[in-house]
Amino acid sequence: MGRWTQYDEDEYRLPEGMKRVGYDADSGRYYFKDRAGKVYEGAEGAEFSEMVPVSSAPAAIAEESSDDDLEAAPRRADGYQSLAPQSRGSSSAYRTLFPFFLMIVVVLLLIWRLVLHPSLAPPPPACAEGTTAYRVKAGDTCWDISQRYGVALGKLKEANTELDCDRLAVGKRVCVPPSVKRRSY
Repeated sequence: MGRWTQYDEDEYRLPEGMKRVGYDADSGRYYFKDRAGKVYEGAEGAEFSEMVPVSSAPAAIAEESSDDDLEAAPRRADGYQSLAPQSRGSSSAYRTLFPFFLMIVVVLLLIWRLVLHPSLAPPPPACAEGTTAYRVKAGDTCWDISQRYGVALGKLKEANTELDCDRLAVGKRVCVPPSVKRRSY
C-alpha cells in the first residue's frame, strides 16, 4: 500500500461539516470553519487537534465567497494587480556545486600539466661534437666520472659550464670530453 490513503484527507479526519480554511505561519495554527460560518483554531503545531472557537480569523485568512476565483492572484480594490517581486535566486545551489567544480578544475590542471607541459619545455641542449653524454647515477661524483673516462677534472668542468660538482643530481646529463691518450713509456 502506498504512503497516501484517503484517510489522510480532511473529509475523513475532521468532524462532519468542518472545513480547513487556512494556516497562520506566524502562530503555527490551522483555522477551520463549520457550516454556520463560525471559525475555529487548532492547537499550535498540530494539523489535527482540539479546535477552539475564535471570534475571527487572522487578516491573512480572508473571507471567501462562492464567486471568487481561487487560482487567480489577489486583486486590489482599484483593479490593478501587484507584480510578483523579483527574486535574484539562491546562491546556495552554487555553494553545493563548488566542490564538484573544484575537482573538475584540478583534473583539468593535471591533464594540462601531464599532457601539454612536458611538450612545452625545450629539450636540453645536445652535447658538443666529440663529447659523450653520461647520465649521473646514485653515488657518482665529478671526480669518479672524470676518472672513469680518463679525462682531467678541469676539462670536464670546461665542457659543462653550468655543472655544480657539489650538487650532482641523479639523472642529470653530463657531457664528457674525449679522453687524452696517455703515453706509456
